[in-house]
Amino acid sequence: MTKTVVITGVAGFLGSYLAKTLLNTNGIFIIGLDNLSTGNMENLQEIIHNSNFKFLKADVSSSDILQLVSLLSADEIYHLASPASPKFYQSTPLDTIDVNISGTKNMLELAKRTNAKIVYTSTSEAYGDPEVHPQHETYRGNVNTWGPRACYDESKRMGEVLCYLYHSLYNVSVKVARIFNTYSAGLRNDDGRVISNFVTQALNGKDITVYGDGLQTRSFCYVTDTIAGLMLMMEKDAANGEIINIGNPIEYTIIDVAYLAKDLTKSSSLISFHPLPQDDPKQRRPSIEKAKKILGWEPRISLEKGLQLTIDAYKKKLNL
Repeated sequence: MTKTVVITGVAGFLGSYLAKTLLNTNGIFIIGLDNLSTGNMENLQEIIHNSNFKFLKADVSSSDILQLVSLLSADEIYHLASPASPKFYQSTPLDTIDVNISGTKNMLELAKRTNAKIVYTSTSEAYGDPEVHPQHETYRGNVNTWGPRACYDESKRMGEVLCYLYHSLYNVSVKVARIFNTYSAGLRNDDGRVISNFVTQALNGKDITVYGDGLQTRSFCYVTDTIAGLMLMMEKDAANGEIINIGNPIEYTIIDVAYLAKDLTKSSSLISFHPLPQDDPKQRRPSIEKAKKILGWEPRISLEKGLQLTIDAYKKKLNL
C-alpha cells in the first residue's frame, strides 16, 4: 500500500534532500509544497518528473491550503517550510512569522483531519544566546523578543506551542526536531550562513569574513545525518509529543572553521573580521542524549569529511 508523505518547503535545502532520500524507498508518494520565496526549483530537477512525486506551488500560511483535496490522503507530514538563514528571514520578517505560526497551525490541522503523523522542524535558535551549555531539551532558552532575529526565533518557539496544543488537546502524533546548523553543498552559495560563506569565499579567493573575534562556537551537522534524524523521528512512536535535538555535539569556534575551510580548499584567501551582528549566540552545542535514547541516532560525518564533500561539490558548481 502506498504511503502519502507531504513535505512543506520541498524546494529548500532540507526539503529537497529529504524528498530525494524518501523517493529511494518503495511505496512512498510525495506531495511537495513550496511558495518558492527562498526555495529553488533547481533543487528538484532530479525528481520533478518522478511519477511518485507531485509538486504544488502553494503557500502553507494561507488557509486555502486546507482546501487542497490531494492533501487529504496525507499519512505523514514533514513541516520544513520557513526561511532559515538570517539573511532571508530578516528580509521578510512578517512572512517568516506567518509561515511558522499560521503555516504550522495549518499543517497541524491537516494532521488532525487525516490522522497523519507530523514532524515539525524547529531550531536551535529556540535556545537564543544560551546560558546553559550544552543545550538540552528542557532548557527554556535566553531569547530576545526585541531584535532582528526574533521574527525567526520566537515564531519557531510559538510553532512548538501549537505542536504542544495539538498533541495535548487532539492527540495529534507530533514530534518536534530542534535542528542545529546543517550544511552540505545543497546550501545556496548566497545563503549567508557560515559554511556556504566560507567555502564560496575560499574557492573564489575572496576574504573569508568572520564576525566578531571568531571565538563564538557552533556545532555543524552534515545533511545526511540531519535527514536520518528527521526520518527516525517520524518512524518512532516513542518520539510522539517529544522535543528532540538533532545536531552534532562536537563544537568548533568559527575562526577554526574558517582556517579549516581555507586549508581544505588550499586557498590564498585572507581572513577578515567584521562587527558581530546583534543577538548572535556566543555558544551553540546540542545535548543529544535524548536522540540517542529514543531514536538510536547520532551523527556519523565529521566536520572535516563533510566540508570536503561540500568543497568538492561547490567546485563543480563553480566550474573550478
